[in-house]
Amino acid sequence: MKRFTVIGENIHTTRVLRLNGKRVGENEEGVQSVKYSSAGNTKFMTIPDEMKKTQPYQQGQAKHFMIAVWKGLFGDSQDQEESVDYIKNEIKRQEDAGANFLDLNVDEMSHKLDIQINSMKWLVSTVEEFSSVPPSIDSSNSEIIKAGLDQYTGSQGRPMINSVALERVETFDLVKEFNANVIVTGASEDGMPSNSEERVSNINKIVDISKKYNIDFADIHLDPLVFPISVAPEYGAHFFDAVEKIRQLFGDEINISGGLSNVSFGLPRRKLVNDVFIYICLQRGLDSGIIDPLQLKINDILTLDENSDDFKIAENMLMGRDDFCMNYINYCREGQIDKN
Repeated sequence: MKRFTVIGENIHTTRVLRLNGKRVGENEEGVQSVKYSSAGNTKFMTIPDEMKKTQPYQQGQAKHFMIAVWKGLFGDSQDQEESVDYIKNEIKRQEDAGANFLDLNVDEMSHKLDIQINSMKWLVSTVEEFSSVPPSIDSSNSEIIKAGLDQYTGSQGRPMINSVALERVETFDLVKEFNANVIVTGASEDGMPSNSEERVSNINKIVDISKKYNIDFADIHLDPLVFPISVAPEYGAHFFDAVEKIRQLFGDEINISGGLSNVSFGLPRRKLVNDVFIYICLQRGLDSGIIDPLQLKINDILTLDENSDDFKIAENMLMGRDDFCMNYINYCREGQIDKN
């Protein structure tokens, strides 16, 4: 099997912790903080008052990397020290688990472009100082992507751009300018694909455009787009079929990827769903993924038992044979799956 490329997904301002969960509590001074483990010790990143004014916090959520970036940009010296230590710790965790790239996203920092750009610059610079693998610069805005690429000195190797789509093919200019790897999505100019045929058609169009830029297939990671199976039973089969057809169309040199954990959104025991989903994808030709390598371990996934009850119930759901995921949900409720 071709080496699987792991794009570590965790250093994202979208990432959420529950305020009433085990990762949020008070530090020694009684200040509400994000808790984390580093070298066997419990450490704390305090939550600043500014973050407590945000809508996610009011809804019971701590966006921990948003907090880290805010403290790094706007905090005092202690805030900045806590921020850098938190990010440094996550870099080590991701790399130790096998990440080949670190996906960096700051889009939710603000609705103001200048703050987004400054946030990306700060994050890229901070990550580069402590990482040993290149960044994947992730944004829905090409200006933010360019800001991150401008900041990166290249010391860890060639970066990645996440992503290029038909609605903004001009981002290929950045791929060439910065000699970057690139994630290319299956979205159309007008929106998301509704089936495997549209995914393949959209990707075919954008690969044709990439050829005009003379981008090597080995540098392209095609993302047919993973949607939650809880929304529609056919979403799993759509993705599987698209992966298989894309592999047949473009051969072994090109990479096929995606935000793989999206498939389990809204379901119980997400790790089981993700593991079985990736197992099936690997059989169809997937060789790259935007994942949390601490949770989803490719070597372990390859050894899953296809004959186990766990595998079969998840496979049936992912193949579209479980309307509204009710068989799977009932299976979980009955306690037939070991807790992860």
